[in-house]
Amino acid sequence: MDHPARLDPQLAVQPWQRATVLLALVAAFELVLLIVAGGALLVKPGAAQHGAAKTEHATGVAGKKATPTHVAPVKQSKPAVAELPRRKVEIVVLNGNGHQGAAASAATRVKGRGYRVGLVGNAPSSDYPQTIVMYRRGFEGEGRRLAADLGVQVVGPLDGMKPTQLHGAQAVLILGG
Repeated sequence: MDHPARLDPQLAVQPWQRATVLLALVAAFELVLLIVAGGALLVKPGAAQHGAAKTEHATGVAGKKATPTHVAPVKQSKPAVAELPRRKVEIVVLNGNGHQGAAASAATRVKGRGYRVGLVGNAPSSDYPQTIVMYRRGFEGEGRRLAADLGVQVVGPLDGMKPTQLHGAQAVLILGG
């Protein structure tokens, strides 16, 4: 009489154990893929292409020494130059530091430099950490000249304001802390 073989319960592999091991392997594989993808995203964009272009230029396509070629110099952007005289540039002066009378006082300084002053008032908020000059498109030179005249370090295109808010002025001076 044959007796059924008894398996030791510790030696028998249950189906749920196989599934657990399989899921752990899949999760580990996904983790490796995420790490590789994240590393690829952290690499400076274009660095691989730039390095490949340098290598190709130095060695040639087939690995032979390339003959030198004339490389055109990179065009340097010219610094913006003010085209309008100060007397034709209108400035909006806004108080962004919360000190009463600061905009009126700054408007007097701006007028003293020869500029026309348009609107004088309060900025949308009174927590600007430093004074800034912003200019409308096409008036970068005038904005930079205004900043230089007043000793303002931060200059840039309109940000957070629309040209219509300047009421025809070319630049805005926002006083900060």
